[in-house]
Amino acid sequence: MEYTLNVKGSLMDLSVPQVMGIVNATPDSFFAGCRVQTEEETALRCRQIAEEGGTIVDVGACSTRPGSEPVAQADEMQRLRMALAVVRRTLPDAVLSVDTFRPDVARMAVEEFGADIINDVSGGSADMFRLVAKMGVPYVLTSQQPDLRSMLLTFAAAVQQLRDFGQKDIILDPGFGFGKTLGQNYEVLDALPRLAVLGLPILVGVSRKSMIYKLLDVTPEASLNGTTVLNTLALAKGASILRVHDVRQAVECVRLVEEMKTNKTVNR
Repeated sequence: MEYTLNVKGSLMDLSVPQVMGIVNATPDSFFAGCRVQTEEETALRCRQIAEEGGTIVDVGACSTRPGSEPVAQADEMQRLRMALAVVRRTLPDAVLSVDTFRPDVARMAVEEFGADIINDVSGGSADMFRLVAKMGVPYVLTSQQPDLRSMLLTFAAAVQQLRDFGQKDIILDPGFGFGKTLGQNYEVLDALPRLAVLGLPILVGVSRKSMIYKLLDVTPEASLNGTTVLNTLALAKGASILRVHDVRQAVECVRLVEEMKTNKTVNR
């Protein structure tokens, strides 16, 4: 199924999967490779994402890793203001996603910096749904449910609520690493094509997560190979967006999988 997103009046084509590069404006994200603390580090990371083929920049300033304590809202806003200003100066035409579960932070990001997408890992709230619908920005709806049946039920209810508020563009994120055991993460990944029944694009974010490094008994820093394998599987199962730390490798996955699909079609 082919999808598009309305980004400030222009359609972003998802018929070829897009790669979203992560920028963590926080000192405690689980993977140090994408943490940025200064304007110089932020600009360097943004240029790296663009040069390696990423088309969406996803900026977060409040760690959501398991066991972490959310930073105060004022601190999240302060970190984001620094990072988002740098992103806009460095990549003025980039599609900018902001990773936050707080409506006031989302409002600030859109009103002050023209954020294009709100990426909410919390599963959403009526206040957030109402806000994104009013602002007219695409919204990533993340599931923290442990299995596909529960996920489908909660997604369907949340999507209906978003539609009732007038939200147009919705992206579904199965929430790998959120509310799931290691085995349940793989069960959901295997069943990913069944989410297509909701008729919405799917974002997959497995990059260097514990479902990889715990299974392989390695560290997040040693999880690139496992990440590439799972990104390839996710693309084959219908993912429209890959959210990643390692942009070049993900872009290569997209190119290879798309070539395979093209040859399969031509040779029928």
